[in-house]
Amino acid sequence: MTGAIEPHGGKLVNRILEDREREEVARKAPELERITLNDREISDLELIAIGGFSPLEGFMCRDDYHSTIDTMTLKNGLPWTIPVTLSTSRENADRLKEGEDVALADADGEILAVLHLEEIFPHDKEKEALQVYGTTEDAHPGVKKVYEMGDVLLGGRVSVLKRPEHKDFTQYRLDPCETRALFKERGWKRIVGFQTRNPIHRAHEYLQKCALEAVDGLMIHPLVGETKKDDIPADVRMRCYEALMENYYPKDRVLLAVFPAAMRYAGPREAVFHAIIRKNYGCTHFIVGRDHAGVGNYYGTFDAHYIFDEFDPQAIGITPLFFDYTFFCKKCGSMASYKTCPHDSSDHITLSGTKVREMLREGKTPPPEFSRPEVAKILIEAMRQR
Repeated sequence: MTGAIEPHGGKLVNRILEDREREEVARKAPELERITLNDREISDLELIAIGGFSPLEGFMCRDDYHSTIDTMTLKNGLPWTIPVTLSTSRENADRLKEGEDVALADADGEILAVLHLEEIFPHDKEKEALQVYGTTEDAHPGVKKVYEMGDVLLGGRVSVLKRPEHKDFTQYRLDPCETRALFKERGWKRIVGFQTRNPIHRAHEYLQKCALEAVDGLMIHPLVGETKKDDIPADVRMRCYEALMENYYPKDRVLLAVFPAAMRYAGPREAVFHAIIRKNYGCTHFIVGRDHAGVGNYYGTFDAHYIFDEFDPQAIGITPLFFDYTFFCKKCGSMASYKTCPHDSSDHITLSGTKVREMLREGKTPPPEFSRPEVAKILIEAMRQR
């Protein structure tokens, strides 16, 4: 592959207003009807604004919403697997009119953007739950979020006046235009992206380094938006990533940047969603591991691999790299997977997430074949503080 990979849809979206246009919209915004956004909607607004969700220029209207749910494509046929929507109550919707502008504010009342309201339409929560998440059970955290949303959806383009303020990870908050510029500056033409919401253990490190053998650079891109309450907090995870970068990765071939999205836990569909977004950030390849974006027992171990078969690879436009379950094999004397190791599972060192958490809580360091000691130390300290 030569040159930079095209953004999804061919153009990197930018919905942030500047100069006179911004002043004009900002002057009118306080007089508009107002909707208060929750944390997930603010994350989505930011990703729309900076082009992470290209080609979306706003929150989905009816046709794109139903097409995404039914066919995993936008109405124009472009692959897209997760609805990006703005909801409100029926009472709020009654105050609004299609064709008018609506101010979008955060919980403190700060106006972040203006929605150019094109459509007001019903939120089909059960259909969305079943089609996108594969279940209608509210025990699923993604489904629970859908059920907590308003009964009405508001669709239309957005014009952003003010980016959400972030006081954490500031040096790692790189927009798609910035990661693309960095890749170009470093001369990287083949870039593999890695999505994570967990600390990186030896198995993850193995996947990343296997992929790095075949490309010019690796972007470790941890999600730092909204996650489940029992997930390890982003600040703890970031310290783990920094320790690994300092001690075990070639600094000139790896970029650490944060991904400001909220986690959906939509399994296979979210794997495709994550791949497309990393394409917008400039990645040409994307690592898809075991049970990508899964939760509980809702998805099969490799469903996130199989779903890519349902798409034309050229339409997706980014190359997925599929990895099997990995472990340390005592007989091989190295990390391996079921694709490469001939030995019995009794020779494999594997630990369940529950067992690892139990060890960390007790102040015990997991074996070095499972976790780098620097990472374990950070996690033990975090467990003690909690």
